[in-house]
Order: sequence, then C-alpha cells, then structure tokens
Amino acid sequence: MGSPLDHCRIINLPVVTDVHGKLTFIEENRHIPFDIKRVYYLYDVPGGAVRGAHAHKALQQLYICLSGSCDIKLTDGFKDKTFHLNRSYMGLLLSPMVWRSVDNFSSNSVLLVLASQLYDEDDYYRDYNDYLRGRGILDGPAETG
Repeated sequence: MGSPLDHCRIINLPVVTDVHGKLTFIEENRHIPFDIKRVYYLYDVPGGAVRGAHAHKALQQLYICLSGSCDIKLTDGFKDKTFHLNRSYMGLLLSPMVWRSVDNFSSNSVLLVLASQLYDEDDYYRDYNDYLRGRGILDGPAETG
C-alpha cells in the first residue's frame, strides 16, 4: 500500500494563447480525475495566516493559485512535501487522506479549489492525532463527529 502523497501532483492545465491574451480551462474527468461538485476560493488572507490544517477522508481537490502565490504543505504522517503554486495554469491535485496546510500567501493572492464532493463535515479530520489514528499510524480509533 503506497502513500496517499504518491497521488498528489502538479497538473499543467491547457493554455490557449492568442493576441488577446491567454485562456486556461479545466474539464472534469479529462484534466482532473473527478466530477466537480463544489468550487470555492480563498483571498484576502492576512499575512502570516495558515489555512487548511486538516485532511479529508474521501474528498479529492485541485488547488490553483489564480493570482499571486502560496505554499501547500502536505504530509502523510511519515513524509512531507511542499508545493509552491504561482502559475494560474498549474494545479495541485490532492488525494484523500493527506494532511494539508496552506501558507505563505503573497499579497492579492487568490487560491481556487475544485472539490469532488459537496461540503460534508464528516469527511474531515481536523485533529492531527485523529488523522494519524485514521491512517493506522497511532493506536486507537479516531474520534468521530
């Protein structure tokens, strides 16, 4: 059984360029491996703030920094990866069961998130030790609810 981090990767999205500028598009189940059920974006994040700090049990996501830049820090409880997003045509595909936090937002950054499911609080691990228990790294069951 591999790490869920092995499935997290940068996806270069299509870029159409002409004299009028550039256009990037995303098609579900073509450029990303899921149906898009929810779209949201983070912006006006104060300097030094950290967003995320959770994991999802089943949700898949694609993070795209449309403007500015930010860092996405991932861990599976054993190894860590950091991705710096700063191009609007690059998306970070996140698999389930990966703990993530987002920080180092530049001024005027906008982080777009495409999600494979509607919001469901039961899909979250918000406590890191519960996440580790859910991954079978710590003994004992993860708390629910």
